[in-house]
Amino acid sequence: MYSYKRKNLPKNTVELSIVSPWKDIKIEYDLAFEELKKNMKSEGFRKGKVPKEIAEKKIPKSDVYDKLIRTYLTKIYGEIVKKEDMKPIISPKLELKEAAEGKDWKMTVTTAESPEVKLGSYKDAAKKAGDKAMKSNIWVPGKDVKGNDKDKEKQDQAVFQAKLSAVLDSSKAEISDLIVEEEVNGRLAKIVDDVQRVGLSMEKYLESKGLTNDKLKEQITKEIVDTYKMEFILQKIADVEKIEVSSDDIQKMLNNVKDEKEKQNIQQNAYYYASLLRKQKTLEYINSL
Repeated sequence: MYSYKRKNLPKNTVELSIVSPWKDIKIEYDLAFEELKKNMKSEGFRKGKVPKEIAEKKIPKSDVYDKLIRTYLTKIYGEIVKKEDMKPIISPKLELKEAAEGKDWKMTVTTAESPEVKLGSYKDAAKKAGDKAMKSNIWVPGKDVKGNDKDKEKQDQAVFQAKLSAVLDSSKAEISDLIVEEEVNGRLAKIVDDVQRVGLSMEKYLESKGLTNDKLKEQITKEIVDTYKMEFILQKIADVEKIEVSSDDIQKMLNNVKDEKEKQNIQQNAYYYASLLRKQKTLEYINSL
């Protein structure tokens, strides 16, 4: 039976140090091998009927261990999460420390949980920010060139953004470095691909933006941290203000959808769409402050 130790790292990151005895690994290896053998084809034999001695020569050990890690780790991780009453929000990151045949395996699994959100005086902060934004961008209908619908929309948007920024700044929520690192790497990789697709080099791209590699990474990191932080803050505000989504809200959404396939998708994923509606209601609440 495996054993593990839990270590709580900063910013809601959890590290699990797991030791699994070789006898368990060997059992899981044999199970993984049998699963791969079931789908194996070989000349002169039907699918799944290949003799073990032939299968052992044709199936690479690396394939078996890969399947073992995916199935066994998933099982272990699920059990530990349940025992520890963890609420991970990302896929676990695995690092094999020791994984030699005939010896106990040692591995580290790292994941991140939802951050604790501490709301500040977000109502007062939103009101003050909204009033300030309104005064700095006064819209007077019919008085000058600015007095048109587009300028009114711009003013409303500026006021709303000011309120959101104030709510963000007045509250606290530490986002795990594990989440940030994964998101930053993904965003940077996409930028590199996009830049190369249009025939530019990263050097030229950065030069055109007046940035360095470090500055770009810093900029992206801030955007990601603020985005995640805002998501958790909105959830907290929705909880505090008891903002809920009713079955009538979902029905109203369905009534506005004409495409039948889209309607079915909403019905099948009602929980997801309910969360979107709740977020929208929360944003509307903040805008009303």
